[in-house]
Amino acid sequence: MRKPSLIWTNILIFSITFTIACLFVPWRAIVHGFDGVEWLAFVLLAFYSGLSITAGYHRLWSHKAYKAHASVRFFYALGGALALQNSALHWSSDHRIHHKHVDDNDKDPYSAKMGFWYSHIGWMLREYQSQRYHDYKNVRDLQNDPIVMWQHKHYVSLLLIMNLGLPIFLGWLNGDILSMLLLAGFLRLVVVHHCTFFINSLAHIWGSQPYTDKNTARDNGFLALLTYGEGYHNFHHIFEYDYRNGIHWWQFDPTKWLIKLLFYLNLAQDLRKVPQERIETAKLQMQLKRAQTKLAHLPNAEVWIDKLQHEYDELKQELILYYQAKKALLDAKRQAICHRDLKQEVAQLRTNLATRFKHWQRVTRELPFET
Repeated sequence: MRKPSLIWTNILIFSITFTIACLFVPWRAIVHGFDGVEWLAFVLLAFYSGLSITAGYHRLWSHKAYKAHASVRFFYALGGALALQNSALHWSSDHRIHHKHVDDNDKDPYSAKMGFWYSHIGWMLREYQSQRYHDYKNVRDLQNDPIVMWQHKHYVSLLLIMNLGLPIFLGWLNGDILSMLLLAGFLRLVVVHHCTFFINSLAHIWGSQPYTDKNTARDNGFLALLTYGEGYHNFHHIFEYDYRNGIHWWQFDPTKWLIKLLFYLNLAQDLRKVPQERIETAKLQMQLKRAQTKLAHLPNAEVWIDKLQHEYDELKQELILYYQAKKALLDAKRQAICHRDLKQEVAQLRTNLATRFKHWQRVTRELPFET
């Protein structure tokens, strides 16, 4: 079967920038060196361009996980051009198709089932799905955003200004244009490219699946360090409209922190969060499913599976009761209704739930899994 045509523009961009980053940056470091201002520009522009993809292209425009002030959207539009990953309109269209048809090799633009190379960068090197390159029916909502359309219309000019003009200007201010262009321009671009590309490739290959195994997405704390918090990808693929990827305070998710900061500054609103009950239920269902699979090959599997199902049902009931009471307490607080009894009930149900969780963990540990 004949392979699709090569996309020479993309091939040249990736090849030239990678060659300069790998050869000329080390050469410049050896013969001249880089100063602190150039390294600071590298870090700041890397975070600016990377977060413009994750907080802007991804969580704001692709998934509508929150709403942002026009000034923030304009900031993201420029940062997205700096990241050189196509316009927000095109990127969001691709990404919505990815979520709708994840792992479908014929429809998912960067299906992980096609292998690491394909999902990481290969999908951008050939005309694999050229029939939909200008089909933006799935992002009609974004076509009503004047900033998105302005960036889409002027994307080529903006990428030249941001990736060449900005580093050259910063280099002129610092007295060394070439060093700034190499470090904050080319090396920064290559690093951001491949770190964000890891979301499509490694985050679907390497890690755990605590919430769902219906797709290849994985949670990986190390990848979160490289992808501005996007490494908790298993969570994201089941709860895609949540503005968070790392839901715990200790999980590295600078994209979440940025969005929350914008909220405190009144520059973002309507931050969407999945109810904790749904998150806990998804985790429990995966634990039950894995345990059932391990028990299935035992001679008396039905007895153990029935016992496990009973324990699961008991825990699920405690979970429902706790979150129902918690919601009632929050509603009472909003309506300024006396809630002393409700508060006591929630505390008791929380204790019951914690006890039941410990019992569930003990039961699953003691199950006679086949070795």
